[in-house]
Amino acid sequence: MDIGQWYRSLPRFTRYWLTTTVLLSLLCRFELLDIWSLSLDRSMVFGKLQLWRCVTSLFVFPITPNTAFHFLINCYFIVQYSSRLEKDQYGRSPSDYLYLLIVTSVLANIGGMLFNVQFLMDMMVMAITYVWCQLNKDVTVSFWFGSRFKAMYLPWVLAAFEFIFHFSLASLIGIFNGHVYFFLKFQYSQELGGNALLETPQFLKRLVPDTSGGFGGFGVPPESRAPPPPESPWGRGMALGRN
Repeated sequence: MDIGQWYRSLPRFTRYWLTTTVLLSLLCRFELLDIWSLSLDRSMVFGKLQLWRCVTSLFVFPITPNTAFHFLINCYFIVQYSSRLEKDQYGRSPSDYLYLLIVTSVLANIGGMLFNVQFLMDMMVMAITYVWCQLNKDVTVSFWFGSRFKAMYLPWVLAAFEFIFHFSLASLIGIFNGHVYFFLKFQYSQELGGNALLETPQFLKRLVPDTSGGFGGFGVPPESRAPPPPESPWGRGMALGRN
């Protein structure tokens, strides 16, 4: 498979996410865009109503010689976990996956403003990874030095490494955001007998109609139906969300 075929094989919203992130980050890297006009700055958002920052901060990442490898790792996580989540668990209802991205984006903005995080890519990547791991908790994944464990532990291992080596809370905030979605979407209604609190709005259903094929069904949290992602020897590298 050449790179064009591989790119076209990515599910829709994962492809949009990856493309926007790479393009915006490279334009800022080559100083064709001012990265600080795209970052999340609550004083600018609330004081000067620069509302676009709430969107651009989700995609732009400050690429430097020290952060380039970490940026590639995050792109790898988007390709692996967002792609599998969208294709396998949300294959029949892409609007549900779009709603997942919207909910976690809103939560990332709230967390970024509360904790003064200007670039939100790490929170989004971790939130999506957390949801995938919860829906595929018994799948075995690999980490550094060939260590292997169940997927349900992966987000906590990643967050622990970032906190220990970079004193970053961004991944923990991402885990919290992912858990809020997972609890309200699955656990509250299915395990605690509550009402469904995160039903996808009808306008999104009309905008992105359900399709045939793929996996879906949200009566219970879906079991893992897909093979585990390719093993990665990298781990997570540097903390995201750093200036």
